[in-house]
This record gives sequence, structure tokens and C-alpha cells, in this order.
Amino acid sequence: MQITGVNQYHLEHRLEEPFHPTWIPGYPQSTHELELFEIETDAGITGYGASPSFAGGLDYETPLELFLTGEDPHNVDGILGKLETVNLVGPRPWHIEMALWDIIGKDAGKPVCELFGAEQRAIPAYASSGEIQPADERIDYVEQRIDEGFDAVKLRVTETDHIETVRAVRESFPDLTLMVDANKGWAVRVMEEPTEWSFSDALEFARELDAVGGVEWLEEPLHRHDYDGYARLRDAVDVNIAGGEFNNGIHHFREFVDRGSLDILQPDAALATGIRRAVDVARMGEANGLQFVPHTWTNAVGFAANLHVMTAVGSPWCEYPMEPPWTPDVWSFMLEDGFEHDDGVVRAPSKPGLGIEIPDKVLEDAG
Repeated sequence: MQITGVNQYHLEHRLEEPFHPTWIPGYPQSTHELELFEIETDAGITGYGASPSFAGGLDYETPLELFLTGEDPHNVDGILGKLETVNLVGPRPWHIEMALWDIIGKDAGKPVCELFGAEQRAIPAYASSGEIQPADERIDYVEQRIDEGFDAVKLRVTETDHIETVRAVRESFPDLTLMVDANKGWAVRVMEEPTEWSFSDALEFARELDAVGGVEWLEEPLHRHDYDGYARLRDAVDVNIAGGEFNNGIHHFREFVDRGSLDILQPDAALATGIRRAVDVARMGEANGLQFVPHTWTNAVGFAANLHVMTAVGSPWCEYPMEPPWTPDVWSFMLEDGFEHDDGVVRAPSKPGLGIEIPDKVLEDAG
């Protein structure tokens, strides 16, 4: 089998109203945009991968064709070597590797998770918020998620005094599993500069979480490359420390592991590693007593890829993006069937490959 072509589509979906993600400070996001890549083969099998995007998009279909045409999509390691070159001089290309596994799974007649020796299983999902909201609104949000069947919620914070919101939610829901994300690992600088935390800020906040109690983890309280700072913080507090969603490549995760920086590794297959290397990171973490719970907040194609990885490696939780108006129908708009949870649990698709279908109309409308 050989790759015969690459097609790129810039997809855009308008939200009913803007929302204000913590990772784009001061920016009212009103659209969901992504770059969808379609990898064609001489066997008539097509694979899909996708990355987040922005207004105007980022066009790199032509160089990808030069790198990929004529390659056997089963040669994942060889193609990853070529994608390393793309990573060196252009955009991160790890989402392209998703499309290879989509093709391989379709060729084998198996979902991707089965290619890694796993069976279908239910994964508990936590509702992942994306905004800063006052305590009363966040309590209403949590009540809605519990009514929908979720047993866990992740709160966003950007300032140390947001501990009051965490405390209020904990007091209102003493048995709820809570995660907290500080979003200090990275930010998109469009409107405002992000608020950064010093080590002292992160330590103060983490100790407050220890006092609140019952918090599953504190996510990205420091910059994503501050391996030693994370190690110091992890040694000083009881709450688990998580991170790595947007680090670039498996070597960063070796640093996290070797320096004892994290309790929970979170590489997003669409952003940080691709599928195979995400599994490698999970196995490396397992060998060192660490958990693996990847970031999934990109789009439904990336969600599918991460869900297969989580199934393959036995992740205890799945991040489920939910911050109305950012709802599953928004982040799944490009699929025939979206990713609705079932009473707070999710399962990887059972169809071959990634198990997703892109309607023809979605591609036609993209032009």
C-alpha cells in the first residue's frame, strides 16, 4: 500500500455565543476552527487527522504531500522520522500520524485500540470546564454536570485567589471528584498577556488545595518546560501534579519522568506525540508508577485518537470538554456521529481505524 495524496480542509463552526477560554486571555472565542487532513492511498483507504487552527488557517498540504507520497502508511516509525523534519521547520505534525493509524486500522478491520492489544472498555469521564466563573455560577455548572451523570469535574483557575471558588465547590459537593487546572503551561497570546505564577505562587496554591482536600490533581501550575520547578513542587505538597499536554515530543516526557516532575502525564496525541508515542509515554509512566490522563481539548478527531490511546493503556479518566456554549455538538461538528457520554463514561469507537466518519458535505463546504 502507498500514500497517493494529501488533502487539507480548513473547517469552521460558529458558536451560538462566544466563550472565554483561559488559555487565550481576554479573547471571546466565537468559532471552532481546525485543519482536517485526508490521507489517500492506492488501496482506496483514506485516513483522517486534525489539528486546532485559527482565522485564516495554516496551509501545509503541499509539503506534506512531498514528504508522504509513495510511503507505505504502515511504516509509522519511518514516517515519524520524516515528520520530525516537518516539526523542525514548520508546524507540529503529530496529528498526521493519527491518519496513518486510521488507515492501518481500516486495512486490518480493527479499531486502533485493538491494534495495541486492548479491548473496548468504559472510561470514567470528567467534565472539563474552560472558563473562569464566580463561585455561584460554577456551583450551578457542577450541579448540571452531576445531573448529566458525571462524577468528576475539572475547574479552571488563573489567580491564586481563585482557591475560593475551589473551596466553595468542595463545600457544596463534598463527595465530588475535583481536578484543578491553572493553565500556566502555555497560552495563546492574542489579546492579553497571560498571568504567570512564580514557584511561590504555585506552592501557595497547591498547599491550599491540600487543605481543601480530595483534589485529584493540580494541572500545569508552572511553565511546561520548568521540569525542576515541577519536581520541587511535587516534593513539597500532597496533591498530585499533572502536566505536559502541549510539550513537544517524547523527549520532554523523559525529562518529566527522569526529574520526578509529575504524578500524571498528559500528552495530547494531536498536539504533543501522536498515537504511538503517546502509548510509549504511558508505558514509560507506568514503569515509574505514574498515571496517564491525556489532554483532549482540540476537536473530535483528536478526541477519538486520544480515546483509543486511553483505552490501550488503561487510563483512569478521560477529559470531556464541556463549557457551554462549547459542547460536544460543537467540538464534534465535523463528524457524522459525535461523542456523547453515557452517564459519565465514554468508550472508544468500535469501527475500524479511528472509528469516525466525515460526511461528504463537510468536505464540500470547506471547498
